[in-house]
Amino acid sequence: MTPVMSSDGYLSGPSPSTRSSRRLLIALVLTALTALTSLVVTSSPANAATRQFRGMNWAVLGDNFSTGTLVVQGLSQSDSNATVRAKANAVYDDMASTMGVNTVRLPINTHTVANTTWWNAYRGAIDAATERGFKVILAYWEDGAASGGRITNMAAWNTMWSSVTNTYGSNTNVYFEPMNEPHGYSSTEWRNVAANWLSYHTSAVPGRVLIGGTGYSQDLRDICNDSRFNATLLSFHHYAFFYSPMTYDAFRTHIQTRLGNCASRAVATEFGGPMSTGLNYADPNSTDNFVRHIRAMAQVMRDNQMGGTYWPALGGKPGNIGYDWYSMFALSGSGTSLNLTVRNTSGADRIRYAWGDTIGNPTTPPPPTYYRINVRHSGKAMNVQSPNTDNGARISQYTYGGNAWQQWQFQDAGSGYWRIISRHSGKCLDVVSASTADGAELIQYTCGTGTNQQFQMVANGSYFQLRARHSGKCVDVPAASTADGVILKQYTCNTGTNQQWSRTAV
Repeated sequence: MTPVMSSDGYLSGPSPSTRSSRRLLIALVLTALTALTSLVVTSSPANAATRQFRGMNWAVLGDNFSTGTLVVQGLSQSDSNATVRAKANAVYDDMASTMGVNTVRLPINTHTVANTTWWNAYRGAIDAATERGFKVILAYWEDGAASGGRITNMAAWNTMWSSVTNTYGSNTNVYFEPMNEPHGYSSTEWRNVAANWLSYHTSAVPGRVLIGGTGYSQDLRDICNDSRFNATLLSFHHYAFFYSPMTYDAFRTHIQTRLGNCASRAVATEFGGPMSTGLNYADPNSTDNFVRHIRAMAQVMRDNQMGGTYWPALGGKPGNIGYDWYSMFALSGSGTSLNLTVRNTSGADRIRYAWGDTIGNPTTPPPPTYYRINVRHSGKAMNVQSPNTDNGARISQYTYGGNAWQQWQFQDAGSGYWRIISRHSGKCLDVVSASTADGAELIQYTCGTGTNQQFQMVANGSYFQLRARHSGKCVDVPAASTADGVILKQYTCNTGTNQQWSRTAV
């Protein structure tokens, strides 16, 4: 029988009981769909991995642990919202064009958000990011490192987060990290604090919340196994300096173990290594602990399709060189015309590899960079005397003429030391006869494994000393002479500008 439409809009069929069965079936289907929709909304969106986060930390120069407002490098507290927005867009343009960055992790604290004038301006960096489709992770830093990894004022913390989540809770590009590195809490204490945060700040969708691991956020296992966080993302930190030196394989095992069973929900919100010293992160055979660590971290991230935010793009701890040696970018320009330059291409490529990019053969190192090496007191360049390619040719200072015998490659010798190789001859800077005496001359010699061919760059402001590994003495221009042709020697290290060097890529 062909069914016909009845006056109530249902299909009429053989009997009223059939129509009742159909109504019941429809009701059951609708109930199931409603339940399924609810499940999808409240469960974690990250079960398929977190590779969508290709990010960088934008930090305060001096680090984000502060008892005052947070002003990230490149911004000024006198900047308006419009100025912050313009500066941020300049920074984001270069991050995106050089590395394909689509995420920025920005610090907040109670003082930053409570300072209405600065918070309204600082929001320009958040809004500029989200308007271009970037994801933003807003992470709380304890109010000063002296607070020992604990929240010093819970009421102020909750007030801050209420303001932030009420403002950005509906913005699907903004993510919330209740606390960076909660190392002052036991595992149980921290998990209770984090669970209470989720219950209190209901404007924050759990799928856009990152709960940090225990300790310095470096262990996710307890968080991963706590069902109160099943719907959230997880924030993971791992640095080489957290642990004793390891082999590449040991680092991989160590990292994977601390991710627990939750790598698919983990975002590596902090990891990094030196980008200012010329390390070759493309070298799988490197014995340098930092290279091993970054390569292991990148491989674990790639294997698990994890995203991450490298520490840092800008800002961080400047030490005595004026910038964080881990920082991926050098900042230049002025006003709102800011520019970023990658400090280490092989390092940038390893991070892109971690995010899943196809990178050229990782066993092939990039072309060497050559440098002019100038001494501070005279402005003259390190030079192979004569010049020639013979073993034993002496090294002098001489007015720079752009010649290959005045250009040098820094080759990683491990443990923070470098071989310095002449472009002209391919031979190494060498302390003659491995002498440890003051006044021993610098020569070139066929490169080997001798520690008299290994030099440490010891920073002194924007200059550095070249300290021989075997003797602990410094490359020196005798008597601080400014004359061409003066032979370089080693002497006990001191503060003289005739022992201070700089290098410029050629």
